[in-house]
Amino acid sequence: MATHLVTPLLHPINAVVAVPGSKSIANRALVCAALADGESMLHNLPDGDDTEAMLQCLALLGIGIDRADVHSDATAIHGIAGVLPTGPITLPARLAGTTSRFVTALACLGPGPYSIDGYPPLRARPMAPLHEALSALGATLQAERSGHLPVTVNGPLRLTERIEVRGDISSQFLTALMLIGPYIPGGLRITITTPLVSRPYVQITKAVMADFGHDAVTIDERAIEVCAGRYQGRNYVIEPDASSASYPLAAAAICGGRVEVPGLTEGSIQGDAGFCDVLAMMGCTSTRDHHSTIVESGATLAGVDIDMVDLSDLVPTLAAAAVFADSPTRISGVGFIRAKESDRLGDLCGELRRLGAEAAATEDGLTIQPSVLHGSRLDTHDDHRLAMAFGLVGLRVPGVEIDDRDVVSKSWPGFWGMLGGLR
Repeated sequence: MATHLVTPLLHPINAVVAVPGSKSIANRALVCAALADGESMLHNLPDGDDTEAMLQCLALLGIGIDRADVHSDATAIHGIAGVLPTGPITLPARLAGTTSRFVTALACLGPGPYSIDGYPPLRARPMAPLHEALSALGATLQAERSGHLPVTVNGPLRLTERIEVRGDISSQFLTALMLIGPYIPGGLRITITTPLVSRPYVQITKAVMADFGHDAVTIDERAIEVCAGRYQGRNYVIEPDASSASYPLAAAAICGGRVEVPGLTEGSIQGDAGFCDVLAMMGCTSTRDHHSTIVESGATLAGVDIDMVDLSDLVPTLAAAAVFADSPTRISGVGFIRAKESDRLGDLCGELRRLGAEAAATEDGLTIQPSVLHGSRLDTHDDHRLAMAFGLVGLRVPGVEIDDRDVVSKSWPGFWGMLGGLR
């Protein structure tokens, strides 16, 4: 396992940083394109492991994929008009929670059998709400351990009755069902039985579905309705990943200076694009227009008291900035992120304490007090977002060593090169 020793910056930043395409948008677009009538051309697909896992699973399901060559960023997806091949087929989701959930739902549209599996950390992540919903829709699912991978599914879906799904574990369950909703006879109505977390990701799903020709989707506080229909192949450009953009933008706040992320505009459909507003609350200046997002540091960095329920993936990024603030930070509303790639509350706080930070996990978030920091070797807990957040701390604190540098390949294989390029 290769480690990475972060080299601190000695001067303020003045950088324009290109970030990969959004993996959240990409995986939704890939499912829509796979089911669509006709061919789609997807531009700016990210090169992270999550996207690669999705592409591999789709190829195994018989979807034709022509990868971009050196002269083009376009990938052709030959839609199968909603008709999946007969199994048996094994679908390896690797470490990709999004892929595993979307592919499980997608597979239930075909006759099966299809077996979805992943690496041990993915096997530990919760899948029960999705499995239960698909069973209620008429699919047959058999899991070695109830509510977890590996699982073998057989379709097709036959029932059109309403189903109930919890909203407080992961919005990916709802998205997986929404994406296949047009191809369920009679459509789909989901009653959400608990408060919905990560609501912006459900809105992304609706937006991408509309881009592929199916705009008959309604979302309210307690229900989602998807009418029957079809996707149409199209030319589609994936916008830069707002979650990835949070790291270079936060670097400006932490180290001083200015960072611009081109292509992440005021028209972004990603909720995480609003992270620049959080940095503004901490004392930075932020600008979003129709060209880019820019963050410039202020004279000081202040702590914040904030509910991050709609920005939950960026809790580690905010924590990395908060350890340098001159007042306390309290993050709430994110108890559900304990079931991400890592325990993103307990593991995050534990590693920050190794650096000397006064950080404590609460039931639904964490608190960080101003502290004097020192270097340490940090465990990533198989979590790309922890690794990248710890890299930000290393820009200010000498001696920060990341124990598994390659974990960032899940979403941004070139992350360490970007971080080093800020010099």
